[in-house]
Amino acid sequence: MGLTKLDRRNRIRRRIRKVISGTLTAPRLSVFRSNKEIYAQLIDDKTGKTIVAASSRDKEIVDAKLTSKLEISTTVGKRIGDLASKAGVSEIKFDRGGYLYHGRVKALADGARESGLKF
Repeated sequence: MGLTKLDRRNRIRRRIRKVISGTLTAPRLSVFRSNKEIYAQLIDDKTGKTIVAASSRDKEIVDAKLTSKLEISTTVGKRIGDLASKAGVSEIKFDRGGYLYHGRVKALADGARESGLKF
């Protein structure tokens, strides 16, 4: 019997996390995508702390009244980039969380790049 979608995603996630680890100067941009929402956070793995976080449930993004999930993901990416620049972070390591680099995950990454993050 083959792997379920969740088992496959967790296997890819563990493989990515073996290689990617965030520091204070270059934190890890972790992405979580549910069916309705998308979440992103910058994590310093050395101390185990979240530096900044943004999601599609933030008041500014909900008030924008965006209709498409791709538009929302791009806006979340731009917001995490703006928050990161305020926190003094310009370079990150991207952790797609086992999701394919396509669709909403790619839109979030493009939005973060537009706002000045390098990865």
